[in-house]
Amino acid sequence: MADSRMEQSKELQQIVERVVRQVFDRQLPKLQAELVECVLAEMPRPETGAAPADAASQEPSPQGPSPNALVQAVASIHAGSTQKEILKGLLDAGTGYAARLALFVVKAGAATGWQARGLGDDDAIRDFPLDMTVGPAAHAYQNRIVAPANVAEMDRRFVKQFGGPENEQILMLPLLLKDKVAALLYADGGAAGLLDAASLEVLVMTTSAWLEVASLRKQHQKDIGDQAGTMEAPVAAPVQAMSSFPDPFASHAPQHVAVMTAVAPAAETPAVIEPSLAAPAPALQASPAVAVAAVPEPVLPVATGAVAAVPAADPFAAMSPEDADTHRKAQRFARLLVDEIKLYNQAKVTEGRHSKDLYDRLKDDIEKSRQTYQKRYGTTVAANADYFQKEVIRNLAEEDVAVMGANFRR
Repeated sequence: MADSRMEQSKELQQIVERVVRQVFDRQLPKLQAELVECVLAEMPRPETGAAPADAASQEPSPQGPSPNALVQAVASIHAGSTQKEILKGLLDAGTGYAARLALFVVKAGAATGWQARGLGDDDAIRDFPLDMTVGPAAHAYQNRIVAPANVAEMDRRFVKQFGGPENEQILMLPLLLKDKVAALLYADGGAAGLLDAASLEVLVMTTSAWLEVASLRKQHQKDIGDQAGTMEAPVAAPVQAMSSFPDPFASHAPQHVAVMTAVAPAAETPAVIEPSLAAPAPALQASPAVAVAAVPEPVLPVATGAVAAVPAADPFAAMSPEDADTHRKAQRFARLLVDEIKLYNQAKVTEGRHSKDLYDRLKDDIEKSRQTYQKRYGTTVAANADYFQKEVIRNLAEEDVAVMGANFRR
């Protein structure tokens, strides 16, 4: 049963993420509405029949939230335009699928409380240091998967301060951003026993995808501004480099390491903070054992400064503006597709490069993504360039075609 539920969750994750990729390349002003429509259209129908007895604690009751309610919950997360609003939307939407929720920010190997719902004293979760060395927190963080557990396995300090659910069943869900766990979401059923694991996983997955979309949108707007500033330059504008995905919790200093991280190394590029999110939080009450300076409420940076690209001739300079734009979009789309393959198959990528059979190990993922790319750009002016194939060789094979194996078509 556990394997079946895991396979269904993974399949649902792939469906939603594929839809997000397909929609993102369209006009940005329409992105939010189209994502909601596509998620609704692609979401598989729930199976009928009675739920198994061993899953009863994690399935919604017959009077529980409907599929339409889940779609509305996804839409409420998409309504956020900043990273802070998106994360608050996750917690608010999650209250329909769990009685108690707590979001812990993961930074520098430590997890600290950010916000909570349903714990009684929700403000007390702020800067609570969660033990990530044992229990479901360690399992979710190290394996990047949802970790169901008994409350007895949870951090004892957390249970002592906030209590636990009556049925003793809890969940720890990792929020992934690119190649790392950026946060952990704790959930339990409280006194009512409301704990819908599958729906919570969909909401966390949606939040991760929408945080990335929001970041790419801001980067796109920045790129437009940079290009406008170089219109009068006598030389062609350099090709825009894809910046790394920013850490939305980069400025969150855990209480127990706040003093150590107060001064950043001189070589680091400071994060850009949204003015509307920079208001400090009320001062924290100092511990009787250690006096710690109050830290501001976790703020979410728009983006960190990207390393400037070395100026180079624009390969699309001789094309019309429309054709050049299509080529650039095709390149970006290919990168997103291959990045996703690499993200969710890290072990296979490492093993495939070593054994020189990378294509055989990732054939299904590569060909499905190739079909998605061809459907979008196979009949455009960028078709002959085949940026997807080039990106597979560049990103997955690291420019060494031999590691793809004999069955890889060149």
